[in-house]
Amino acid sequence: MTLIKTTYDRRSFIKVSTLSSGGMLLGFSWLASCKPDQVVNMPKEWFDINGFLKIADNGLVTIMSPNPEIGQNVKTSMPMIIAEELDVSWDQVTVEQAGFNIKKYTRQLAGGSQSIRQGWESLRMAGATARRMLMEAAAKQWDVPVAEVTTEEGVVKHGDKTIGYGEIAAVAATVTVPEEVELKDPKDFKIIGTPRKNVDGSKIVSGKPLFGLDTQREGMLIAMIEHPPAFGMKLKSLDSSSAKAMPGIHDVITINTSVPEGKEAQWSDTNAFNELVVVVGATTWQVMKAKKALKVSWEEESPPESTSDHIKSMYDLLGKNQKEPARLDGDPKKTFRNAAKVIERIYSAPFLAHNTLEPMNFFADVKEDQAELVGPVQTPEFMSKTASAVLGLPEEKISIMMTRMGGGFGRRLYGHFGIEAAIISQKVKAPVKLVYSREDDMTQGTYRPTYKVTYRAALDKNNNLIGFQVRGAGVHGSPVFANRFPAGAVDNYLAENHTLESNISTGAWRAPRSNFIAGAEQAFLDEVAEAAGKDPIEFRLELFERAINDPVGEDNDYDAKRYAGVLKLVREKSNWSQSTPGVYRGVSAYFCHNSYVAQVVDVVMKNNQPKVQKIWCAIDCGIVVNPEGARNQVEGGMVDGIGHAMYSEMTFKNGRPEQNNFDSYRLIRHREAPVEIETYFVDNGIDPTGLGEPSLPPIMGALANALAKATGERLYEQPFVGQAIELG
Repeated sequence: MTLIKTTYDRRSFIKVSTLSSGGMLLGFSWLASCKPDQVVNMPKEWFDINGFLKIADNGLVTIMSPNPEIGQNVKTSMPMIIAEELDVSWDQVTVEQAGFNIKKYTRQLAGGSQSIRQGWESLRMAGATARRMLMEAAAKQWDVPVAEVTTEEGVVKHGDKTIGYGEIAAVAATVTVPEEVELKDPKDFKIIGTPRKNVDGSKIVSGKPLFGLDTQREGMLIAMIEHPPAFGMKLKSLDSSSAKAMPGIHDVITINTSVPEGKEAQWSDTNAFNELVVVVGATTWQVMKAKKALKVSWEEESPPESTSDHIKSMYDLLGKNQKEPARLDGDPKKTFRNAAKVIERIYSAPFLAHNTLEPMNFFADVKEDQAELVGPVQTPEFMSKTASAVLGLPEEKISIMMTRMGGGFGRRLYGHFGIEAAIISQKVKAPVKLVYSREDDMTQGTYRPTYKVTYRAALDKNNNLIGFQVRGAGVHGSPVFANRFPAGAVDNYLAENHTLESNISTGAWRAPRSNFIAGAEQAFLDEVAEAAGKDPIEFRLELFERAINDPVGEDNDYDAKRYAGVLKLVREKSNWSQSTPGVYRGVSAYFCHNSYVAQVVDVVMKNNQPKVQKIWCAIDCGIVVNPEGARNQVEGGMVDGIGHAMYSEMTFKNGRPEQNNFDSYRLIRHREAPVEIETYFVDNGIDPTGLGEPSLPPIMGALANALAKATGERLYEQPFVGQAIELG
């Protein structure tokens, strides 16, 4: 049993009078739930009430979800948490997507794999508080002690007496919010921990309007943009006469999305191109044809950059010592000088595009005194602030409605496309839906940065790891996490960070920084284990034992026991020591987004081509709310990681992206996906942690280690295809 104080956040509960139907309405804050939406079997009628738990007189429970849904399935799992503590049957619950309202919600953002972790306690409290108020109302009506009252699946009970939640909800609405509530013991969970289908699943597969692209309004125009063809360029002149004369074209305009002087720009305003040419017309096809008729001249604003320039600059940075290292333990310099053996390797990865399945889009209807914005955005709070600045409207006059997203992966953290739509609507004085083509998006920027890292390891004469050094460089930031493993497990440790400035815009891409550094680190550790003559799993476990029993430093940001636990679990489940002819194995383990993941990958060679035959994955993310959704997230992350490690890259020549669609930017195909995946969750009863991102980073290392055994060559550059591996 857990007692939780409601008073620490009493303002998050807004008890109001009964609904017209006689039901109960209980509002609550979602307390920085960093992700998205809520769940359930959705009714035909929806109510635009942000942040409220509603109990209707027929017993139906509705939960408004304040955060964006980007496919991580929190629209199912978060309501499961409330339903559990409320003690209702799952088929009594439904969910609605709330619009943006910062006064009701402390944070509305999808990112960082934090929704469940940050919402866990407040969601449980919301359900448990409503349940307690229902129990008190029934106890008062029956004139019995509330301690003798129980609940089960939406019914309050006392001996032979029963009353449904809907019948007592009106009375419960008059009950004072309790000072503290009792939360369930996890062993008594009936909903949490059970597999539940995506509540929007049937609507998604049947094409119901859920996504931004589905938005339609009377009199709505379609807009598309033309941005400079290369980074470092800006608009010089425009001849739009031919485009304007084409059928269905309403206008051709130019806009500038820069935040006005004196106004504060938000971190989410990242954009390489603020001055744009815009074609506005009746249909997407008409607008696309008119774009081709534009005559635009561009001029250089900053020096053009090429991939070869980035490579050289990062090599130069890696050759420099950092005056103030990110972390320094012991005396690495002396250790390396006196080591019996030194292993040094350099790893690199290219820029990557996000390539969300649903193209970037946003609807805007801006009038003189108000604005309505509708679309797929991960950061509505920051979009609201920027929209207010550029439109000259107070934030309370700007309405933002979040739609379900056909992929985010960090791309929709940066809401410039919504701001562009708003400015276009304001300028043409009409409702507008802005739509990016695939080429528009892939060449616009906000990429995963390109990275390069140097690893060095020092072994003594007994093949013990006595020194470790990591030095990373990347565009707009280094990929190195100074306090992550093997920091804390090596006496002499050095971590350094270097940054390369660029006019190419970058941003978060699924599991930022970890998406590169995990694979590089895990591939390097395998080589160190090989040089030490040790099994790669045993080598890692020895380091974890040191971090458990005699850790170096006090700033290690991981739990070595949990870290070692997933490695031991995946060793067991994969029968690691078992050798099968023609099957090549690789292992990895990594910690990010508060979760621990270990993976074993089996690769076979078919017609001289590598094929991922099977993956075993062990993950410690605390309590798993929805096993089905969790497994989907983990497996999807691994497939995503394999595809990008093998095939994907963005390159540049004189500032121009050399890939602009899927004919030149390679993604994984169905036939290249793993044949079989086994996923195992550690059952430790710890509060939930991140899950949407942690499975992606380490798979790149496990794959690299397996490929090294399969091909006989180590791979140091992503994508792997084009090195020791050639496409058939």
